[in-house]
Amino acid sequence: MLQYTIRRLFSIIPVMLIVSVIVFLIVHLTPGNPAYLILGEDSSPEAIAQLEKQLGLDKSMAVQFVDWIKNILMGDLGQSIYSSEPVIQVIMERVGPTFSLMITAMSLTLIIAIPTAVFIVWRRNTILDPLFTSASLLGASIPEFWFAMLLVLGLGVAVPIFPVAGYVAIDVGLGDWIYHLILPAFVLASVEIGLIARMLRDGMLESVNQDYTKTARAKGVRESVVLMKHVLSNALIPTTTVIGVMIAGLLGGTVIIETIFTIPGIGQLLIDSIHRRDYPVIQGVVLFIAVVYVFVNLLIDLLYAFLDPRIRYD
Repeated sequence: MLQYTIRRLFSIIPVMLIVSVIVFLIVHLTPGNPAYLILGEDSSPEAIAQLEKQLGLDKSMAVQFVDWIKNILMGDLGQSIYSSEPVIQVIMERVGPTFSLMITAMSLTLIIAIPTAVFIVWRRNTILDPLFTSASLLGASIPEFWFAMLLVLGLGVAVPIFPVAGYVAIDVGLGDWIYHLILPAFVLASVEIGLIARMLRDGMLESVNQDYTKTARAKGVRESVVLMKHVLSNALIPTTTVIGVMIAGLLGGTVIIETIFTIPGIGQLLIDSIHRRDYPVIQGVVLFIAVVYVFVNLLIDLLYAFLDPRIRYD
């Protein structure tokens, strides 16, 4: 296990290098001059050229990329062009709202998806099964931004039950924290609930008539115990992979949801930085998302060994 983990950690290096190259090229090849945006349209060419030199934008792209990689290896993501603050500090200030939104959305997903899948398998071969399939496909097909706008208009404006904007830190109050996150978190979870429940339901249906479940029933074990102890535990292994992908999808989905609900997280920071052409922050945020994605996949692979003792990485 340890050797496998070390190999996977070393394999992250070329992945991050490729991500760095792609992000750098996309950011710097996109039209727009940060110096022009900072000084305004009435600024003189001399002032713009001076600010470009001050920001290091007058250098060639190759030199800028090499300097950026050197700084990353030393743990420095640079400074924000807009605020002159270290990029790492800017990102860390926005991590709390984003991770809070992700944790709430993931909790809602698992709380709803797992019992739903177990119940559908328990009531298999009834009218509930095709209804569940249709509902899961509908949930996965609805665009997040459209569903978010519907909830804002329905539960935030027409019937003002939930707040439609803003974020409250958890140290202010647990109730207010959840109250402000429940609506955007449900939007993020709505797409994933159907996917997780459908995957878990399919996995359980494959195990429900296996020999070990028939043996358990022959011993007089109740059907609910068979489903929870034998069928569900085996179906969780492939579902865990989908949950790992879901976590990465939630991190990407926050870009849209945080903008709609005005949550000051990583997603809104990325959108604001794109508007400002704040190159260091854009590169730092995308690199941060890539690192989280890679490490989540590593943790999911390691989790397999705990869910199934037959899996070994030696």
